[in-house]
Amino acid sequence: MAMTAQVKAELATIKVTKPAVRKAEVASTLRFASGLHIVSGRIVIEAELDTGAVARRLRTDIAEVFGHASDLVIVNGSGIRRGTRYIVRVIKDGEALARQTGLIDSHGRPARGLPPQVVGGGMEECVAAWRGAFLAHGSLTEPGRSMALEVTCPGPEAALALVGAARRLNISAKSREVRNVDRVVIRDGDAIGQLLTRLGAHDSVLAWEERRMRREVRASANRLANFDDANLRRSARAAVAAGARVERALEILGDDVPDHLKAAGLLRVENKQASLEELGQLHNPPLTKDAVAGRIRRLLATADKRAAELGIPNTEASLSPDMLDAD
Repeated sequence: MAMTAQVKAELATIKVTKPAVRKAEVASTLRFASGLHIVSGRIVIEAELDTGAVARRLRTDIAEVFGHASDLVIVNGSGIRRGTRYIVRVIKDGEALARQTGLIDSHGRPARGLPPQVVGGGMEECVAAWRGAFLAHGSLTEPGRSMALEVTCPGPEAALALVGAARRLNISAKSREVRNVDRVVIRDGDAIGQLLTRLGAHDSVLAWEERRMRREVRASANRLANFDDANLRRSARAAVAAGARVERALEILGDDVPDHLKAAGLLRVENKQASLEELGQLHNPPLTKDAVAGRIRRLLATADKRAAELGIPNTEASLSPDMLDAD
């Protein structure tokens, strides 16, 4: 998850000055990372994050934008969850912050999607919603066959709201449920680069595109190498098959074969791995590959005709199934 850590580290340093945009980011971060708890009859907000920089950014915004104090609890990883987790906890003003950020509605019921002020906001609020969601529960895999930018969502309504925000940014995202967990996924490489740019992770975009290009070049080179290797093997099998047929042709015709066809046939038999062009260079005087191919073809045709007249196996009789496919 090297790319995930790099993107989150960069996004955590972005300076946002507009209060409405900062509110949208805080609301989204809390929605995707927090849990609402009732402690002694009071609402307590807990946001669980995976980097200290993101936790500090959230605490700063909660204090400066909403005027509420928060606590930070560091939980060392153990068992399956080995990474250190950072929990931002708002106890005293939990209910007030929950109402201000849309985590609960006017009747005190927990919200299921994103707050109306975020969903109905402008483009900057959509970007802030995505930035907060990614900082809370996002991941970015390395460029390659399974590359993806993914956000784990607290429910289907939040996932649909995030997909809608991406659509307003002209970015194609899909929501899906995997093992009872709702996720929003972007798999197209260009769309991932476009979203990272909109979020402000410019250095990460450069690193992402560099790795993506390097992976594509390597994959292209591997495909070409495999293609060339397959062609070489196919050509080698065809040459061996042709040599076996020529041996049978010379056996069928015996001494009754024209000298120029016999010369070409002997070159094929003595140099079974050579290409037609190489056989032409070995001939005295040198011949073109088309001339060599023509002479060998006439030799085989003459031998097959003689075999048919004598009622004996033709030149393909000694070929294995692999040789027949190559030929």
